Amino acid sequence: MTTTTATADPAAEFLDRRSPLERARGVLHRYPALSPAIVLVLSVIVFGLLNDRFLALSNLSLITQQVAVVGTLAAAQTLIILTAGIDLSVGAVMVLASMVMAQVASGSGAPPVLALAFGLLVGMACGGLNGFLVTRLKLPPFIATLGTFNVFTAIALLYSRGATVRGGDMPAVMTWTGTTFPVFGVRVSTGVLLMLGAYLVLAVALSRTAWGKHVYAVGDDKDAARLSGISVNRVLLSVYLTAGVILALAAWIQIGRANAASPNVGVDMNLDSITAVVIGGTSLFGGRGVIWGTLLGALIVGVFRNGLSLAGLDVLYQTLAVGILVIVAVSLDQWIRKVRK
Repeated sequence: MTTTTATADPAAEFLDRRSPLERARGVLHRYPALSPAIVLVLSVIVFGLLNDRFLALSNLSLITQQVAVVGTLAAAQTLIILTAGIDLSVGAVMVLASMVMAQVASGSGAPPVLALAFGLLVGMACGGLNGFLVTRLKLPPFIATLGTFNVFTAIALLYSRGATVRGGDMPAVMTWTGTTFPVFGVRVSTGVLLMLGAYLVLAVALSRTAWGKHVYAVGDDKDAARLSGISVNRVLLSVYLTAGVILALAAWIQIGRANAASPNVGVDMNLDSITAVVIGGTSLFGGRGVIWGTLLGALIVGVFRNGLSLAGLDVLYQTLAVGILVIVAVSLDQWIRKVRK
């Protein structure tokens, strides 16, 4: 009678020797959106227990509508951060595009479609300029976009002369993104649907196309990507141009949300967009993250601000809480990245 001896698998033995903490780190590295999903669920449960009004349908409607603008900005920011860059001008680009849309639609009597087209061109031009500074002049993204943030902000103020364009002075199409309708009792705006559409398109592009794989490759290691035949500068420029298109969409959503276009609203949303991306599991070092994680991050920011506001805390404490979230998220990312070593 012969007996067979099972051959031990070295890889399986190594995995078995890992501690539960190391296994958890491996899972979080494999699924970047898992940690923000857990945080979001826990946040909703905690704030729901602290205040009965938090889970009211009217309050949930308010959260979803507030997230529409920041969530769209964060989608553009995600593309930049995936390439190991950062864009400090996203809010300023949105404001400039919104002012151009509003002024063209209200002042010249041009068709709304033409006004939206001009806003799209402005967004692409701003994104193209940022891409040019990064790819051709070789400026660090932080410095390049810090400079263009001030440039775009000044241009928006000069162009609009500091005046706000009210929704009533524009065609209904310009404020259409603020229209709401019920979904299972929650009032959802058209802007929220446009934001979700942008996320869906980006999710497919990043996961199913060669362009998406190149974006991740450039963010992970530019030199290795270049040696593998990827045109790094072309990928980076396409990322900034795509971000510009998304920021033009954010401008349209902002007009509908506020029922107006103001040069003083939204400029400071840069940090909120970065916060949403970081909390959503996208690494600031590039090459790691999923677009849906950013949406979860934007929802977490919205839930925290709303929940703390219902708790009666001052805005300063809300900002403090979001700041702590960012520090924790970056620290968690550093810990997760060690799984590669």
